[in-house]
Amino acid sequence: MAEAGRIVVGVDGSEPSVKALRWAVRQAGLSGETLEAVISWEYPAAGWAAMVPSLPPDFDPEEMASKILDDTLERTLGAEAAASVQRTVVVGNPAQALMERAEGADLLVVGDRGYSGFKAALLGSVGLHLSQHAPCPVVVVRGGAEE
Repeated sequence: MAEAGRIVVGVDGSEPSVKALRWAVRQAGLSGETLEAVISWEYPAAGWAAMVPSLPPDFDPEEMASKILDDTLERTLGAEAAASVQRTVVVGNPAQALMERAEGADLLVVGDRGYSGFKAALLGSVGLHLSQHAPCPVVVVRGGAEE
């Protein structure tokens, strides 16, 4: 019997990533593949760091990313279904982190954009990069208010 494959989905808490998560869950249910939800975080570039409000000394960005991932999974899927999803928190650029996690995966799923402010683009920078460079097939989940 063949080993089940793996679907990787990028989750950052944004509505497009929630749509991607829902799509990936349905696909994993149909194919029998395992699901890995990935969130990444990185420190802001030095020029941007001055614009970030002061953070408490005990602030842990990895803990915050993990909480965003946990909360998004549980809010979207419910506690029981969320418990079956593998969770991965990665330090680094989102596109690079997802590319690395997608190595050996059967499918990579992302939303059409994250939290960027440029809403007129058909595809965000992460989705664009992954659709061109990922090591496996990529599904970019789109959707509008009319759904």
